[in-house]
Amino acid sequence: MNRLIIWFVAFVFALLPFCINADNKIVQGTDPFRRNQQLRRTINLGNALEAPVEGDWGMVIESEYFPTIKSAGFTAVRLPVRWSAHAKKDNPFLVDPLFLDRVKWVVDQSIQNDLAIVINMHHYMELFASPLAHRDRFIKIWQQIASFFKDAPESVFFELLNEPNGRLDSILWNQILNECTSVIRKTNPDRTLIIGPSNWNHISADLDKLKLPDDNVILTVHYYEPFHFTHQGAEWVNNSDKWLGREWKGTSKQTSKIESDFTKAAEWANINGVPVFLGEFGAYSKADEQSRIKWTTAVRHHAEKYNFSWSYWEFGAGFGVYDRERNDWRVPLLQSLLTDHQSN
Repeated sequence: MNRLIIWFVAFVFALLPFCINADNKIVQGTDPFRRNQQLRRTINLGNALEAPVEGDWGMVIESEYFPTIKSAGFTAVRLPVRWSAHAKKDNPFLVDPLFLDRVKWVVDQSIQNDLAIVINMHHYMELFASPLAHRDRFIKIWQQIASFFKDAPESVFFELLNEPNGRLDSILWNQILNECTSVIRKTNPDRTLIIGPSNWNHISADLDKLKLPDDNVILTVHYYEPFHFTHQGAEWVNNSDKWLGREWKGTSKQTSKIESDFTKAAEWANINGVPVFLGEFGAYSKADEQSRIKWTTAVRHHAEKYNFSWSYWEFGAGFGVYDRERNDWRVPLLQSLLTDHQSN
């Protein structure tokens, strides 16, 4: 009898990580949380496939980047993709098969190098300006992506939309992401999706307005605060030259702001039973190097404090941690991301 009781107790405890709570939300230990660990140290392959045409912004993804990324200590890549530039304008909005093959090549390179990968939809400007007019196109593009990658391993994640903004407010975004999720689930019932709030995926903006469509989801948020520091001198931001010379010293006031922002996101995620992926954070190269290192270290430490996976913006362009001209890492910045991790 004692052996039977011991066996039963052990069995119950073994099941606990896979239980759901009374609100039918997945609790920590089940698939989204386990899968989120694959993204714990991610790098964005930015300025490549989210350009109108790959190479327009000076970045073309090369095969040698993947073993380089893996050997440095990263666990995943995030792939920004401007799908809207490679799909027909008329129903059924067919995606260029050659472009699909290019994305598949990146996915295959990631898998071969034991890197998880996040495929997202990036810079769909028309959707932000006219959500209702582009609603059907957005969903049908995702229907094609989902069908094309339906047999991909669980290390391939779908991020529905990068930084919803403009006229795509929280109400419309909740409606569209719910419809889109239903379509994706027909071919990818077990795929973990990554979804963020409207208002640019900002960590503390519209998070309370986000309605997650199901439980197999990871929340994503972005962090570029203080914006006048992280985007000083950025050519695409009006009047950003006025911010040049701003430093980030890691004062108690500055770090308290990060703590406050991350605490709010962690509390929301805990209430809603979802893991968190910090999908973008970074400081532009025109900022003081020591300030960039201090800020990056602080943001990364706060993400890890709350068990957020994270993805630095980005690999080899204006925010880049890798110098593509020298074919080498910018070591101090790399260390701010991966100190204590290189040997893992």
